[in-house]
Amino acid sequence: MPAEPDAILMSRVKRGDTAAFAELVDRYKQPIMNFIARLLGDETEAEDIAQAVFVQVYRAAWRYRESARFRPWLYTIARNFCLNELRRRARHPAEPLDSAQPAQEKPPAQQLADARATAPVAALLQAELEEKIEQALAELPPNQRMAILLCRDQQLSYEEIAVILGCSLSATKSLIFRGREALKARLKPYLQTGAWKQAKKPSNFEHGTV
Repeated sequence: MPAEPDAILMSRVKRGDTAAFAELVDRYKQPIMNFIARLLGDETEAEDIAQAVFVQVYRAAWRYRESARFRPWLYTIARNFCLNELRRRARHPAEPLDSAQPAQEKPPAQQLADARATAPVAALLQAELEEKIEQALAELPPNQRMAILLCRDQQLSYEEIAVILGCSLSATKSLIFRGREALKARLKPYLQTGAWKQAKKPSNFEHGTV
């Protein structure tokens, strides 16, 4: 089988070709940033972690085998960085801001009301639904959340996701199925009544194993 284009670029990176590396970064930087941002819920931090991911790609290029597909290899590195960050957060929960610090100014209530009045109702409802989906995703165990994002947003195959998560194909399918069912159950009351009950987040880091 001929090598895929990404694998050819990586073979050049292994020989010190910085132009090939820059091409890979241009191709995958945004998808990797989107994956990390949705997994961690922090766009600013996602940029820093994405940079660290590509630094690791360059440093570990000598370990890459041209016979392996590049995307699972890349997303495995991103997964490891994300899991390390989630573990760090679990060990060192963010402390509340000092109450002595001045609060950021908020637009007057009348301005907010005017903005809502002029915005199309359909757009407001769609934005609210997307917000609730993000909240429901954030409540899934990390591996389920990763599996859902890799499948739905990044459009990776079950086989590729299994490699990234380091589990069997059947376990991967189970993670995705259970994640989807959990999302449906979480969103169903909101879709039926418009009510949203804040879920209690687990105190400890969950690996989300099957």
